[in-house]
Amino acid sequence: MIDNEPKAWDLEKCLREHYTNSGDPVRLNAELFVALRNKMEHRYEHNLKIATGGKAQALVMNYEQETVDHFGSKYSLADQLRFPISPQVLTAEGREQLQEAAKKLPKQTRDLVANFEAAIAPAVLDDLQYDFRVRLVPMVGAKTDADLAIDFVKLDELSEEERKVMIKAGHKGTVIVRDRQVEVADKAKLRAKQVSALVEERLPFEFSPFSENLEMWQRFQVRPAKNCAKPYDTDARYCIDSEAFNSYLYTPAWVEKIVREIGTPEKYRAFFGKEPRMTKVIPLPKQAGSPAEEGEIPSRSESA
Repeated sequence: MIDNEPKAWDLEKCLREHYTNSGDPVRLNAELFVALRNKMEHRYEHNLKIATGGKAQALVMNYEQETVDHFGSKYSLADQLRFPISPQVLTAEGREQLQEAAKKLPKQTRDLVANFEAAIAPAVLDDLQYDFRVRLVPMVGAKTDADLAIDFVKLDELSEEERKVMIKAGHKGTVIVRDRQVEVADKAKLRAKQVSALVEERLPFEFSPFSENLEMWQRFQVRPAKNCAKPYDTDARYCIDSEAFNSYLYTPAWVEKIVREIGTPEKYRAFFGKEPRMTKVIPLPKQAGSPAEEGEIPSRSESA
């Protein structure tokens, strides 16, 4: 009570009470906008809308879902709100303008979003209830009176095969052709042995696709186990499910992450809890009068 008047819960309190799971994508989406509201600088409002467009769309859709679930379709906003499309995204020049506008956000605001998302699981970041990102595909063919300018497809209403195609199209580049087929290519993707070979080119020790790579993708939850119920449930930054090869393929970004995480003997020991299997000579600083006058020592395998 404040001055004998009941005080209503603020939005953050409501979110904590209604969504008890702190990792719920709807709750996290709303909490991000609460944080942005608290630090809003109005002269950057346009740039902020560009940087958070997908999240703002998710916020509106989450609000719509909650409203209809609790109060019925009579209170739906579907006939009052429209899906926004910026003409700037249709040209290369427009994309450059959007990128420049996003860069003009104050560092404090950029850091707020980056720090907020750093603690969120990749699966939640990809959830459409947190960030509603779409790929627009022009519809061709005969048009009926029932057709809408924009038609949303729900993944849970598709067949298993259709869902796989749509999820892959959302994760990777697509080519749209006249008969509405989506061509998905595995360009620049790597098998586990290729990953290991590229890693070993940059490291002074062995990196096995059957032990080190296996342990790393398991610990970073990059992909599910083979023959699981949802083979497409991967972290698309690093790995995809390839039907063509009936296997998983990795991205060059996965090679870079491996090198960052275990790229030195010290990091390798800390990560795997064992000694690396050295394959190359490790350069050392030259010290006058030392046995390693040439600045090198033999690897373990060579000395053995």
